[in-house]
Amino acid sequence: METVYEVVLTHELKQLGLQVERQVPVSIEYHGICFDEGFRADAVINDRVLIELKSVKRLTAAHRKQIQTYLRLTGMKLGYLLNFGEALMKNGIVRAVNGL
Repeated sequence: METVYEVVLTHELKQLGLQVERQVPVSIEYHGICFDEGFRADAVINDRVLIELKSVKRLTAAHRKQIQTYLRLTGMKLGYLLNFGEALMKNGIVRAVNGL
């Protein structure tokens, strides 16, 4: 289901005039070796905001840790974890900030 939400969300954001990339590969460095694809960000908006999508009954600490790790690896300052599995979408939005 996450893919469906990803496609629709990116479409809507583009309709608002935002630049949105889906499934953006992010490289990582480990022991001085650069790996081209450490993970894929579900979406990146205007090269500044990272979006991670979930469709689970309840977000866990692991989900929150995941977005914080992604922000650190990319150097981005702002990210959102969006859980479409919540009964109310507003309860499934988590804002994450890198460096605070």
